[in-house]
Amino acid sequence: DQFVTSGATKWKQDVGLTMLLPHGFDGMGPEHSSARPERFLALASAGNLTICNVSTAAQYFHMLRRQGLSIQGEKTCPLIVFTPKSLLRDKRAASPVAELTSGNFQEVLIVGDPTKARRIILCTGKVRHDLLDHRATLDNPDDFLVVSMEQLYPLPLPQLKELFESMRGKQWYWCQEEPRNMGAWSFALQRFLDQGITLTYAGRPESSSPATGSYRRHSAEQTYLINEAFR
Repeated sequence: DQFVTSGATKWKQDVGLTMLLPHGFDGMGPEHSSARPERFLALASAGNLTICNVSTAAQYFHMLRRQGLSIQGEKTCPLIVFTPKSLLRDKRAASPVAELTSGNFQEVLIVGDPTKARRIILCTGKVRHDLLDHRATLDNPDDFLVVSMEQLYPLPLPQLKELFESMRGKQWYWCQEEPRNMGAWSFALQRFLDQGITLTYAGRPESSSPATGSYRRHSAEQTYLINEAFR
């Protein structure tokens, strides 16, 4: 861990390692759920890591391509990626060929019209698809802007700056699948407070275990957290 997170600081060694860590709340039990993103986010400082949790195939491709190009450049850093297994077979994560052959990695994905929304729902990873599915069933979908943080660190402030200015004073929510004491909540809370944005939490309560071993309970918790984001 020391070499990966502080190799550049301690020994002036740039590490181009890419770590694909299984992470996804699918109701399969604690051992299948968490790659402990909170630990990596706690170790992130001064640009020593790139931490991503992408939601589509095109995003995954362009993220890896960007990392490969950075390794050929003058400076690179380790790339930490949280990779839900269920997205391998989830049609919602599929991308048209055109999105693979053109474009680039988008650190932030926004769905909705900022001029109409009264609430911004921030998230990261595969929960984005559940949020978008629920949003599509609403009579007032334009009230909600779903913002996926495809890159968690470094926080993509340039892409968020315009949103901060135009949506200041609106309702800002952070929705995650992980328990409150895990995932990116604590990291996001502090970083957005630094920008004058107060976040409301929508997710599972604190827990000593990453996830429940009951699929029925998992589904009930998932429904609850999605409803909390839109209530």
